[in-house]
This record gives sequence, structure tokens and C-alpha cells, in this order.
Amino acid sequence: MKPIERIAPARIAAGARAPSGAAWRLGAALALLAALAVATPGARGQTAQKAPPARDEALTPAARQAEARVRDAETIATLSQEGRLLLARDQVKLDGYAYCSMSVAAAERGDFRQSIEAASRALVVARQTDNANLAALSRRDLAIAYSYAGDLDDAERYAKEAIAAGEKSPEQVLAPAHKVLGDIAARRGDPAGALTEYRAALAAASERYRPMVLLSITNAQIATGDAAGARATFGQTSGVEKTLLAPLYRRIEGNLLLAENKPQAALDAFIASATKGGTDASYDNLWAHEGMGRAYLALGDRRKAREAWLAALDDSETIRARFRSDEFKTGLFSDTQTVFEETIALVVEDGDYPLAWSLSEKSRSRALLDVVRNRLAANVDETQLNGRALSLDDVRGALNPGEAIVEYHGLADRMIAWVVRRDGIQGFTLPIPRKDMTLAVGDFRTAIIRGRPQALTYGAKLDALLVAPLGLRPNERLVIVPNGALHYMPFQALRNAQGFMIQRHALALAPSASVAVQLVRRQQRIASNLVAFGNPRIAPEFDLPGAEAEVRAIGPLFARRETFVQGDVTRKTFSDNAPEGRIVHVATHAQADTIDPLHSRVLLAPAKQPADGPDPMLAQDIYNLKFDSVALVTLSACETALGRIERGDEIMGFTRAFFYAGASALLVSMWPVSDESTALTMRTFYGSLTKGEEAIDAMRDAQLAVLAESRFAHPFYWAPFDLMGNWRLSVAR
Repeated sequence: MKPIERIAPARIAAGARAPSGAAWRLGAALALLAALAVATPGARGQTAQKAPPARDEALTPAARQAEARVRDAETIATLSQEGRLLLARDQVKLDGYAYCSMSVAAAERGDFRQSIEAASRALVVARQTDNANLAALSRRDLAIAYSYAGDLDDAERYAKEAIAAGEKSPEQVLAPAHKVLGDIAARRGDPAGALTEYRAALAAASERYRPMVLLSITNAQIATGDAAGARATFGQTSGVEKTLLAPLYRRIEGNLLLAENKPQAALDAFIASATKGGTDASYDNLWAHEGMGRAYLALGDRRKAREAWLAALDDSETIRARFRSDEFKTGLFSDTQTVFEETIALVVEDGDYPLAWSLSEKSRSRALLDVVRNRLAANVDETQLNGRALSLDDVRGALNPGEAIVEYHGLADRMIAWVVRRDGIQGFTLPIPRKDMTLAVGDFRTAIIRGRPQALTYGAKLDALLVAPLGLRPNERLVIVPNGALHYMPFQALRNAQGFMIQRHALALAPSASVAVQLVRRQQRIASNLVAFGNPRIAPEFDLPGAEAEVRAIGPLFARRETFVQGDVTRKTFSDNAPEGRIVHVATHAQADTIDPLHSRVLLAPAKQPADGPDPMLAQDIYNLKFDSVALVTLSACETALGRIERGDEIMGFTRAFFYAGASALLVSMWPVSDESTALTMRTFYGSLTKGEEAIDAMRDAQLAVLAESRFAHPFYWAPFDLMGNWRLSVAR
């Protein structure tokens, strides 16, 4: 596929309802997807204006300031400010090196935001004590945390700063910082650049650190095609097989044998790497089976390769750990989603689209479990979290005539799509590489959020690529299950000769087909009972008078309603009152955290006034709420649909937290929203819902009503909200 015409992306992603702060920044993985998501005049808190011209210099001062906030969100200045606030709140003050130890420990267990916060404290202590060594160590720790989190741009910046400041600490600073730069190059597909950095790391490494660097060099040499060099380097790691790195050592050995064109020997090595017991047996066996699959393919035995990969996926279902830093330390960046993708590709090539669909469904629940496992205050109920994996027959049987589930799964070189209806399933292979799709979605969003007329052109091209081949039936109600970059796609704004997609179909989204069906089986007709929160009193720069007017305006549509505004919008008020509503409407600031999705937050007013800042309610807090009586949660805040994308699963952040708490449907936004168009959206949506329409049709009514207003005709105004989950929800009259 030829890449869709490109417009220059920018490393910007934020919300008009989201002031600056480290937890707010949407990281490098989101940069191309949510580019420039702050800049449109008419965003929340302003009146609607005509779409701005397609010139960056046309930005308002407020928009330029917002872009600057996002650009600087993870800089030393911002992190230092965060560190000062955190230090001030710490009841027990530690020395700077203790904070560095905390940072390393948090990164090792995968708590990336906590790692960054600890390093930020160390930064502040370093400045207060004029300790250059501590300053270098804190930058090293920031580089490691961002690298593990996948934010390669910030990781690179801090690694270079650590190297510049750490010449007096080669083992502690230079070796790991060069190692981070090598990892970044490897993950960017530059094995030659990785080798250069790994060798610099090796020159400064301690004896304890050398084996991990040598294994990284071996991986990079394999990637460059230098099997002989890789064999020589690998020979220097002979003592590793007796350490905790032994499973990685055996996997690298198998990979090296494949690179040496010795598939039978590689197969034997992978078979030998399987373990029979221990806490990590499932994990080690997963990669043993994955390697066996690649070896069988090299031997020309597709049947056994398929069997091996399916066995690997069975292993994945019993894995306990969610993050393994040793994978990163050795440059072996393994991801269980890789096995899903390999297997899906193989079975699709064999023409087995139904099996590929079931594997895609399994991959989504695995990725979510990896994020939340062992991280919540309460134990995770896996069944409640992901639901029961439904069979294709179960999903088909839950659909009504005139309804279809459209599910996507992106692979490196293509995209797989399925259309599931009551009368069957169809599978499609779309020739769209993942990289091209990521860029195309980013361009589409940029054009929409900037109010550019090119949005219509991009929408038409994407419709032709993603929708036209599927043969959708006229007026079908569609539940779309996105994947990867498509989570940032406003499907309603896709367009063909018959009009926008929302004019052709009522739309809802879901994390997976299985979850969609289980959500729609929850209570479908609910009492007319609203609990609404708006415009929490935090500080003048946080004021949202339009949000307050919004919650007051929708109240009269309901038979019962409670409205909380300004100083009453506290965590306690929310926790005490929100569970009593059937519909909970929240109009406030929100911050999506792609470094750590469980740190995504809704900003509420502190209990004590005057406020000295917001009191955030984190996504991980929402998992502990009891929303069993709540059917619909509306997050009328900027970009509440955004968060970290996990390969194979949906965006991690608020959405699954509220579903886990008990809600069956969500209304969330994908970019900064205009006060006037949002007010019309909400009045129309709730008006239709309270008249007995189902949520999917009420959402369509709302978007069409806004679209019908000439001043709101651009998708920026009418397309920001997505309905997720129970599309058949309605309010009893």
C-alpha cells in the first residue's frame, strides 16, 4: 500500500481540560497517533469558532501555550517541579541515593510512573545538595524507566544527559546509559547503531553487568546478519547458563542456531529450554514453544509450527508475571503479543479466519491482564476483568438481525478484519502495514483537530482502505473492535460517496467481541436516575464554567438527579454518591498517562479549600469502586478515551477500570471538546436516551444533530465522543 498523503506530525497530545503535569503527557508511542490534540480554537472553555486555517502560525496564544506544556511535560524542569511537590508531601524524607534505589526497584517491577517519580525526587535532592553524581544517576534512572515504558524519545534524551554528566561514574552511569541507547536503537530497527552503543557500554561495564551487555551484543549481531560474530560473542557468556539468565541464554542460543541455518539444532535447543516446574515454567515454556514454531517453519513443517505456537498461547494463559526487566537488560525484547501475531498470521495464511478471530480475542485479554496484575489494592478477579472468553457461536447468537461486530487486528505487514453477524463470520486480509496505518490515523486526527479541510480527504481514503472491502450492509448497527492505532480512529468521521460513516451506520466500540457481548447482557433498561459532577474548584486556571452549565442543563431530562459542582466535586462526594446513580456524568479535567495507564486520572477538588491543586482520582482507584448499579458513565473531559496502547488489546486507562467497577457503557472523548457543540451533543444524547432510544441510536442522533449545524459541520465538533460497551442500553420512560 502506498502511504496515505502525509502532513507533518508533531509530538503533541493533550487536552484543553488538562493542565500540565508529568502524568498528563501522552508519550512517544502516542505522538503520531494523537498529534496536535490541543490546538483547536473553540475547545472546552471557549466559544465555538470557525475552523482555523491550515497554518501553524494561526494558533491562538492559549493553544501555543498548551502545546508548550505538552512538549515540556517530561523535561527536567517539569519533573523537578513534580519532584518538589512529591518531596513536600513525603512524611519521611530519604536521601537522594535512596530515591534512586526506589526508582530502580520500581522500574524492575514495571511500575514506570513510580520509577519516574522517585527519580524526580532524586533530581531535586541533587540540586539542593549540589551533588553532580546524584544528578547523573537520577538521569540514568529516568532513561531506564522511559526505555522500559517504551517512551524512546525521552529515554534517549535522559541517557545522553546522563552520559554527559557521568564521566566520573563509568560503571554506575556510563555503562547503563549506553546500554539504554543501544536498546533504543535496537527497538527502532537499527542493529548497527545498537552495536555501537552496546560496545560503549561493554567498555565501561562492571564484571556483574558484562554478561547482560554481551547477550545484547549477540542479539544485535544476529540482527545484522553477522552470525559468526554473534557466535564469538556468545562464547564469552558461557557462565550465564548457570545464572538466573539461563532461560534467556538458551533462547538466544536457539536464535543463533537459526541464524546459522541450523534449524534442527535450533529445534533441539528450544526443546531443551522448556522447563517442567518452577514459578516461571509457563513463561519459559511459552518461548520454548515459540522458538520451536520458528524452527519447524525453517524445516518446512507448517503443521508442527502451528501446533507449537498454539501450545505457546496455552502457556500464556497461566503466566503470572506482567513484566520482566531481564528481557530488556539482555536486549531480548520479548512480547507475548508477538506469539499471537505469528500464530494469527499462520492460520490466516491457511485460510482459517474463525480460529484467527478466536486468537485475536485471547490476545486482548492477555494484554490487559499484563497491565493490572498484582498492581491493584484488591485482588484482580480475572473473570470480571476480561469476562469469559466466548466462542464464536456465543457471540453470533447474541447479535440481533441488522447488527454486526467489525473487528480488526494489525500485523506488521497487513491488517486482518472480521465481520461477525448472526448468520456467520467473514474474514478479510487488508494490505495495510502497521506503520502506514499508524501514520495515516495520525494524519487524519491531526487534520480533524486542526480543523483542516483535508480531514474529509483522509477520511475518504481510510474508508476505502478499512471499510469498503468489508461489504457492510446498509444501515447495519456496528460494534467496532479496534486494534493498535485504530483506537485513535474516529470511525464516525470516515466518509464515502454516501456520506460520513455515522450517516450510514449507528456505531459503538468495544474492547473485544467477548466483552461487548457480556456488557450488552447486563441490565439494558434502567431507571431515569442521574448523578452529575462538573467544574471542580481547584484553581482559576482549572475553571470550567461550560462544564458546570453542561451538568445543570442535562439534569431536568431525568426523573431523579443529583448535581455536584465546584467545591462539592471531591473524591469523597464522588465515592459516596456516584454508585447510587444509574447514569454518572463527569465534566472535569482528565489526564491520560501512557507511561502508566493506571496513573491516568480524573482531577477533582480537594476536600480543603482554598485548593492548592487538584485531588486526582486514578484509574487504579476506579477498579475499587462498586458501580454495580451504574449502567452508563459519561466522561465529558478531554481525551478520556486515550491512554496506553497495548499490542493486541485496547487502550489501557479509564475504560476498563469503569467496566471492571460495574458499568456496562461509557461515553468518552478523543480530543478537546467545544463547549457549545458538546452541550448540544449531551442534550441530544440524553434526550433521546430518556425517550427510550437505545444508546447506540441516541449517540447517532447526537452526532447527526451537531453535524446538521452549519457552524459545527467539521468533524472536530461533532465526532469527538465514542460510545463504548452496552450499545442497547436505554432509560425507562
